[in-house]
Amino acid sequence: MMPTIFNYGTDRLTTGIAVAIASGKCKGVLNEETTRKIKKSEQDVAQIVEKGRTVYGINTGFGILSNTKISEEDTATLQYKILQSHSVGVGDPIPAEIAKIMLITKVEALAKGFSGVRVETIERIIWHIDNDVIPVVPAKGSVGASGDLAPLSHLFLPLIGLGEVFYKGVRYKAQEVLNIFSLFPVQLGPKEGLALINGTQFILAYAVKAVQRMHNCLEAADIIGAMSLEALTGTKAPFDERLHELRPYSGSKLVAQRLRLLLHDSDIMQSHVDCGRVQDPYSLRCMPQVHGASRNAWLHLKELTETELNSVTDNPVIFSADDTISGGNFHGQPLALPLDYACFAAAEAGNISDRRCYLLLEGKWGLPMLLMKNVGLNSGFMIPQYTTAALVTENKTLCFPASADSIPTSLGQEDHVSMGSISGRKLNRVLDNLEFILAIELMSACQAIEFRRPLKSSGILEFAHDYVRLSVSFAEEDRIFAEDIKKITEIIHDFSFVEKVNEFAKGKGVSLNNSFVEFQP
Repeated sequence: MMPTIFNYGTDRLTTGIAVAIASGKCKGVLNEETTRKIKKSEQDVAQIVEKGRTVYGINTGFGILSNTKISEEDTATLQYKILQSHSVGVGDPIPAEIAKIMLITKVEALAKGFSGVRVETIERIIWHIDNDVIPVVPAKGSVGASGDLAPLSHLFLPLIGLGEVFYKGVRYKAQEVLNIFSLFPVQLGPKEGLALINGTQFILAYAVKAVQRMHNCLEAADIIGAMSLEALTGTKAPFDERLHELRPYSGSKLVAQRLRLLLHDSDIMQSHVDCGRVQDPYSLRCMPQVHGASRNAWLHLKELTETELNSVTDNPVIFSADDTISGGNFHGQPLALPLDYACFAAAEAGNISDRRCYLLLEGKWGLPMLLMKNVGLNSGFMIPQYTTAALVTENKTLCFPASADSIPTSLGQEDHVSMGSISGRKLNRVLDNLEFILAIELMSACQAIEFRRPLKSSGILEFAHDYVRLSVSFAEEDRIFAEDIKKITEIIHDFSFVEKVNEFAKGKGVSLNNSFVEFQP
């Protein structure tokens, strides 16, 4: 059950909790234990400055300038300069929700008490979260190592009264909103600027959102694929539990189980048990293997994302005033690789969906060609499949792994980088396209299944059909299908299609994810 209060630094942060805090369903706070750890780390940094011990980023320059000593009186100024000099992002702003998740995940990393940041600074970040004063962060400019430097710099410019924020849907200069609330900019202490921008929170926020969105798409794909199979009078035999125990991938077993439950007690299925068809095309028969493989990739991404959510990813790490380590926990490679893997998996879910769209149009197995009776005068559902074909190919072009590339920066000091920020953005673009593809398959399957009347599908799939029909009607003749696609995409994108189907199934005593807890977001 989702908590209403989350304790930064002590409770375990999950993708679901991060999204819940961002949506206001859960509130993140600093408890006494966390506050004590943060203050201890702040005191350690103060001692380092006082003793004049040379520690990277506290009293040295950054990157290739790490050998440049900074005087004690300039250590605070150094932290302001790093936020300004590293704010070099370009492009459109990232979605406000992604920026808010960045704030949440940064608080969690700093609250571990190894970063030397003051409680007051973390509390100001929490104020931004709680009041929906969300920094404007350009989408491009991070190479995914040394931390997501550019986007994190823009994220925290408002702390010092610079940069821009979104507040109540309006874009303001940060200082203007601080004035509205009668707040002053934060006075940064030694190391705070570096701690704020050294981390993987840009990559991580995109990963968190991708875990949520991809799970929804995979849930929808099983439901929609089952509807297409019904419309095409396919068989459920390939989903037999015994078959999948012989090749027991957890993703395949889950999808096969879901398909069995979705198709249970279908009159359409029962009507053709002796039809003589030996095998269905792969896009129907192999849904457990293909959807299941994408599920496995999703699970891998979820597990690693949640490791990152509970990690310290800045540099240097402060264990005590006399024990600091300058390491590489800021490197984005641990997330870049699974993000790229998930990108392929999401693209493949769209690829197989497009193939089912095509099958629905062929005019075989009792369906009218192009899913309309009077074709010739009408083009029927021919052209929506052009759109799925275009989107599938676009997704293929996005499948080049960003993590396969590296360009040295900082005059060679930072000579291997992850490019994970690109991996994260790219995966979410693929998911945008996947939602459209699934919407077109769902539109086509709903049209096709009505040609099986008076036979009915299972109760769950009939409910799914009827839920779509609340937004889009049966097409007797051509119309502007873009409007239908938009409406159906909305119920996939806002998760309502999957949520409503799951609620209906649960009301009938059916759990579509029975015994597969690890696949829950």
